[in-house]
Amino acid sequence: MAKSAVKRHGANPRQSRKAGQMPATGQAVRGSRTGRPIMVLLDLLGRRWTLRILWELRERSLTSRALREACDDASPTVIQSRVAEMREAGWLALNPAGGYGLTASGQELLATLMPLHQFAERWSQRETTAAITPPPR
Repeated sequence: MAKSAVKRHGANPRQSRKAGQMPATGQAVRGSRTGRPIMVLLDLLGRRWTLRILWELRERSLTSRALREACDDASPTVIQSRVAEMREAGWLALNPAGGYGLTASGQELLATLMPLHQFAERWSQRETTAAITPPPR
């Protein structure tokens, strides 16, 4: 991208933060130069393995090793980066009995995502030749 284009469109959000640094509202993130809260949330949720980690912790706490195995043996470095970001976001905490678990905020986030999961289940069962339904008048 030319220097003039960078000035017009703002700095690349990934370059405006150090690697592994959690975005904050008011800072540029993917898709938003303003850093609106919804865009910061979507940036965090869109990172590799974040949603999978949330999903795997939905019913129980898991140790780092068990979490990695549940995530199809994803890179331990990536998993630990996501766990650190999710802890900083307040979604995960280290359980005194061992392993990581969802905080109240993490459980609220997961509950917010469950309708999307339910929609995905219904959507996956759709007929491949579904007709287009006209909007109601």
